[in-house]
Amino acid sequence: MYQRTTKLNRIKKSHPIIAGLVTILLLSISQITEAQNTQAKSPAPNILFILTDDLGWKDLSSYGSTFYETPNIDKLATQGMRFTDAYAAAGVCSPTRAAILTGKTPARLHLTDFLSGLDYPHVALSPPDWTRWYLPHEEVTLAEMLKKVGYETFYFGKWHLGGKEHFPVTQGFDHSVAETKSGWPGSYFYPWPTVKTMAGKKGDYLTDRLTDEVIKSLERPHDNPFFIHLSFFSPHRPTQAREELVKKYEAKLRPEHIQRNPTNAGMLQILDENIGRIMKSLNDLKLADNTLVIFASDNGGVHYADRPQKTNNAPLRDGKGAVYEGAYRVPLIFWWPGKIPAGTETSEPVSSIDFFPTLQAMTGQKQPEDQELDGINLLPLLLKQQPLEREALYWHYPHYHHGGASPHGIIRKGNYRLIEHFDGTQAELYDIENDIGETVNLIFSMPEKTKELLSDLRQWRKEVGAQMPTLNPNYDPNRIHEWKFFLEKKTK
Repeated sequence: MYQRTTKLNRIKKSHPIIAGLVTILLLSISQITEAQNTQAKSPAPNILFILTDDLGWKDLSSYGSTFYETPNIDKLATQGMRFTDAYAAAGVCSPTRAAILTGKTPARLHLTDFLSGLDYPHVALSPPDWTRWYLPHEEVTLAEMLKKVGYETFYFGKWHLGGKEHFPVTQGFDHSVAETKSGWPGSYFYPWPTVKTMAGKKGDYLTDRLTDEVIKSLERPHDNPFFIHLSFFSPHRPTQAREELVKKYEAKLRPEHIQRNPTNAGMLQILDENIGRIMKSLNDLKLADNTLVIFASDNGGVHYADRPQKTNNAPLRDGKGAVYEGAYRVPLIFWWPGKIPAGTETSEPVSSIDFFPTLQAMTGQKQPEDQELDGINLLPLLLKQQPLEREALYWHYPHYHHGGASPHGIIRKGNYRLIEHFDGTQAELYDIENDIGETVNLIFSMPEKTKELLSDLRQWRKEVGAQMPTLNPNYDPNRIHEWKFFLEKKTK
């Protein structure tokens, strides 16, 4: 620096204009270097990933519900980025959860149905010969990836990706509370039958108690950044809420409301109140400014259960376990103060498979060459609102489900969504920008587009090694509605 200053003084005497320009240039370089050093030294952000269970695309006020009340979640949307075209990796829970943790499509993972799945012994097609009743340990999870760069990792709530041998603490999580092998709690009021790893007392409501544990984890000293994966059971069945809330929504109900279950409305209010409690804790503990919050759902809302109907996803067609948008399209909100501009909205199609590569990039990690990720990094979209360079999204569900699905594959490319039925039923093609309810099948009026999308979908299945159903030798058209849960196979 001394030599540079001496030379600059000589230039000032003989060439004052040039000296001025050089001074400006040196100051700019110095400022850039200082900014880079500051950025390099800035602490890694905390990550709070909130996953709800069976929350439909239309189940939040910020997504258009006029019956449900969700002010705290809506506040996240107004202060962050709201996605209108976000998709779950599957129309049911376990495959989506596996995709979130790995960045891989369920088809590649060969984990394509909820565990343990439904057995329809007399339908036309048999599902692939399952060998996985858990998320394999050899898969690299979000927790394992983030631990490489110093994160302390926590898991709270529904797991549904295997039993004790495959619980979160075996998959990279340092701490775990209320994890379950089962996909539902059995009851939201204590005692909750399937949640054996969290204490409670009579009158406790599961969503409240789970939030208590999360807040305790926030209040403890943190020497390292934290990654909290909070997996609420709500609003999955059983549909239960506190009596005073049920009465509140019974009184609110009007003929024009498309969502009409007061108990489900109470469940959503409790969920929202607990999101508010967590956000208040982040603020009170001075953690909010350096925390990324992601709010998502594992699949669409349940359209076939309870009386009155548990929820309604209109204008989307059907819901969980079906082949249409109501099964796959979900709410998604990213909140990161000072990084993601408040009040932004995007119609870019994104998926559960995108969380892994996004957090990998956000923490400065490069994807290993041998890591086969199906998702893409969303940071350019989140931070700069740059469009994503993605041609299509794909889904693979080689199973039957009482939500209405038979074995099928799906591609969304641009505004078009094609459904291929594996049982030989006619394919379906919809322009979901102009026909979001999927009411007009364009399969015959757009034969070239149909051919293009079918070709792309089938090529993708080959690339990811998707398992296909096979003809069922026990097919009986008079007994196709009979079903039971699969019995878990004993595997090594």
